[in-house]
Amino acid sequence: MQAWKLGPALAMGNTVVMKCAEQTPLSALHVASLIKEAGFPAGVVNIVPGFGPTAGHAVSTHKDVDKVAFTGSTEVGRIVMTAAAHSNVKKVTLELGGKSPNIIFSDADLDFAAEQAHHGLFFNQGQCCCAGSRVFVEGKVYDEFVAKSKTLAEKRVLGDPFDLKTEQGPQVDDAQLQTIKKYVECGKKEGAQLVTGGKQWGKKGFFYEPTIFANVKDQMTIAQEELILAKQIFGPVMSVIRFDSMEDLIELANNTMYGLAAAVVTKDIDKALHVANNIRAGSVW
Repeated sequence: MQAWKLGPALAMGNTVVMKCAEQTPLSALHVASLIKEAGFPAGVVNIVPGFGPTAGHAVSTHKDVDKVAFTGSTEVGRIVMTAAAHSNVKKVTLELGGKSPNIIFSDADLDFAAEQAHHGLFFNQGQCCCAGSRVFVEGKVYDEFVAKSKTLAEKRVLGDPFDLKTEQGPQVDDAQLQTIKKYVECGKKEGAQLVTGGKQWGKKGFFYEPTIFANVKDQMTIAQEELILAKQIFGPVMSVIRFDSMEDLIELANNTMYGLAAAVVTKDIDKALHVANNIRAGSVW
């Protein structure tokens, strides 16, 4: 995320003031040390740790800042946009939330599709704005895909993120862990089938098992909500949704307030292009 924000701005000759998420200041400060070591002139890159109402507000309202780019929750995005408008009407780019559809057609290589879907969601403990948390699978291969996904999830190695053998570390904090628990319980109550996972892992830390729900209906809460901070399942929870026709697929995939990203897995290029052209998403893989 830091490279994504810093690279284009610096390449075009700008200076940057970066306010990182309050839960993760150390990675940003380590990057700052590398930038200094690389010989960047003083003041070109500035890392400002802190909380949203103080550090974030200062960046958004400062009259010498010409543009703000923010990735995070919809609620905070509204605050950033309002603050920018009330200061010097600076330009704003917002990337807010995500419930990205990952679409698997029956002609796809299912082993490859399952691996890609697995990585596309469980990467970084599901804490990624473009994570493919809604997986749409064509009915002909639905059960087979769910079985393959279950096997992959149960093989996933949880543990110390500094151990090179570890594939999944902890969630960012206890608040996020509790929110994930709440939405998993909600999925059970609404009738989704818990295939694997569904509980905290280990006796210490904020670990949560890789979790898969099958027979999910797109109107269920777990298919619509995502947990960044207070409201967005920003965690390792996959919802697998069946589709049987192209028309149903497009409608279901677009049935979300978010539109950050999407993915299509098929051997048919015409089918892939048709879906990509009809999905409301900023990026389609």
